[in-house]
Amino acid sequence: MAIKPQAVPREFFAQNLQAARLRMGLSQQELASRCGLSRTEISLFERRARSPRLEMIVALSKALDVEPGELLEGIG
Repeated sequence: MAIKPQAVPREFFAQNLQAARLRMGLSQQELASRCGLSRTEISLFERRARSPRLEMIVALSKALDVEPGELLEGIG
């Protein structure tokens, strides 16, 4: 089975997002509430099922008190 090109960036983003969330001690629901997204969206990002739009990356980074680049670390 071939890896889709977007799968690798999703993998890094998912790992970085989940690690940052857990460092803050937040549940998916708590993070979702902080950044105006649904818990389902957070889950989809962490399960590598969806890639976030730029606006979502910014909102997530603010809610997690990290630079957007930290969520994108390892991509590219």
